[in-house]
Amino acid sequence: MDDYREPWKLRIAEALNAIMHKAGINADNISPAHIIAEIPPNPEMGDLGFPMFSFAKMLRMGPPQIAQMVCASLAEGAPSTEGASAVGPYVNVRLNRAVTAKAILQEVLGENAQKVDTLAGKKVMVEFSSPNTNKPLHLGHLRNNVLGESISRILTACGAELRKVCIINDRGIHICKSMLAYSEHGNGTTPATEGIKSDRFVGDWYVHFSKNLKQEAEDLAREKGLKKEEAEAQAPSLVRAQEMLCKWEAGDPETTALWKLMNSWAIEGMKETYRRTGISFDQYYFESDTWKLGREEVLKGLERGLFYRQDDGAVAVDLSAENLDKKILLRSDGTSIYITQDFGTAINRYKDFPFDQMIYVVGSEQQYHFKVLFVLLDKLGFPWAKNLYHLSYGMVNLPEGKMKSREGTVVDADDLIDSLRDMAIAEIKEKEREEKVGNPAEVAEKIALGALHYYLLQASPVKDMLFDPKESLSFNGNTGPYLQYMGARISSMLRKNEELGKNEELVMSNEGNIYSLLTSDSEWELIKTLAAYPQAVSEAAANLDPSRLTAYLYELSKCFSRFYHDCPILNAENPDLSAARLALSQAVLQILKDAFYLTCIPFLEVM
Repeated sequence: MDDYREPWKLRIAEALNAIMHKAGINADNISPAHIIAEIPPNPEMGDLGFPMFSFAKMLRMGPPQIAQMVCASLAEGAPSTEGASAVGPYVNVRLNRAVTAKAILQEVLGENAQKVDTLAGKKVMVEFSSPNTNKPLHLGHLRNNVLGESISRILTACGAELRKVCIINDRGIHICKSMLAYSEHGNGTTPATEGIKSDRFVGDWYVHFSKNLKQEAEDLAREKGLKKEEAEAQAPSLVRAQEMLCKWEAGDPETTALWKLMNSWAIEGMKETYRRTGISFDQYYFESDTWKLGREEVLKGLERGLFYRQDDGAVAVDLSAENLDKKILLRSDGTSIYITQDFGTAINRYKDFPFDQMIYVVGSEQQYHFKVLFVLLDKLGFPWAKNLYHLSYGMVNLPEGKMKSREGTVVDADDLIDSLRDMAIAEIKEKEREEKVGNPAEVAEKIALGALHYYLLQASPVKDMLFDPKESLSFNGNTGPYLQYMGARISSMLRKNEELGKNEELVMSNEGNIYSLLTSDSEWELIKTLAAYPQAVSEAAANLDPSRLTAYLYELSKCFSRFYHDCPILNAENPDLSAARLALSQAVLQILKDAFYLTCIPFLEVM
């Protein structure tokens, strides 16, 4: 969809260049990209405002004088420029409503109306979710997942060739902790025999290990007078877990068999949650497949003198020259750590998909880790390391407080969605809409996901946030259900119109200029808001921030609500006006559906 502001940006740029030419100023040409378009605070001032502040130094005159000269230049051009006037330092423009409305609505209702090509030809890989196979997905993963999925859809909408990937953290000491607890206390039980979702089953054994470790450490600290960290490092269960990791890296058959069994349980359960929440990946990577390649790169770096071996045998690197600390890359017993396998994963990914940009969607607590990773990949000689980017996002908790995996206080993703769904079902029953919505459980599930995803995306990724389940499910205000209700309301109105058989031909044909009848303020604001959609998508992509799009969705819904209140649609004063307003409603519905998809909000025909 063309941006209705662009022709005016071009005209103003041409006017400024003409002013410079007349003044004999030798400077680079001003392009439309240099022109800022704003919405005046008062509609009576015009539809668009273009500030002249940034050109004062170049033209050696005050912004108000520049604005007057630009308007004079525009007036000399053509009758279409008669809507420009100088208001202080601004060039304010009043658009021809009839002409603009027709152009915008015919584009929105046409094919490829939402197409944005700002990233055409660019290959982008996005990593998100990154679960460990020692516990189920939790609330933090839900924010990560919807951020990664939404950003991937937005980048694709802007023309990027995109690949969504997930790294499964299926090896390491944390995995061995749940394995050890199960091997010593599981007694052959399975998720099926216990009637527990398979990833939850594995997570319960991780909590079991952690509680046992805590008790052992407390006992040692009391008996030997050790500090907490020293006592935990000497705890028998942690020593046995470390021994199990060594056995796994050595290929011990019994340890490997247990690892495969428990990982299969964890991954099967996680994929169920992905399917439930509409999350998908083009490719899965497993740390168990990449850690050896990462280890080889560390040893190559050691040979080249990039890294060094400590007295205890561990391999380390000194990054003080990069304003970073010393970093261990291989433990003294030869086992690899998290960053070691990240080397191998990154190398494999570039081989599989030579990206122009690789985006890691990972929590803010890993900022230092990624600084080190990117620096080291560059030191190892990979030129694509400069194209790696960490999209850091803040923590998400419930009002009750911070979640802790080891203590079993993490909010399980499925439990949270179940709770939201049950609350939505209760709301449907309270309003006695069971028959009207068709399948209450199915609709309630979609309301729950809409509430969850919108709430998690409406804050800028960098911000920490509290997720309030009750607030997220409100049907009033800035929430997912409110937006879903707007879509359902428009759908209901269009169905009713179809049943009445009124104006259908006019709405579908868009012949003539019935849109010239859309002249009221509420209609005009809604039309301009529709036209701003491509920019909202472009800004969300450029900033890797879906909150730019959720803010747009809320504004569009509010504008439609005002229009719906102020302007009779099915009962308009004449058929042509009714047809025009129905077409405007159809355009809003089309944008809502498109933006819902980009923000992972299920669309509902009925609520």
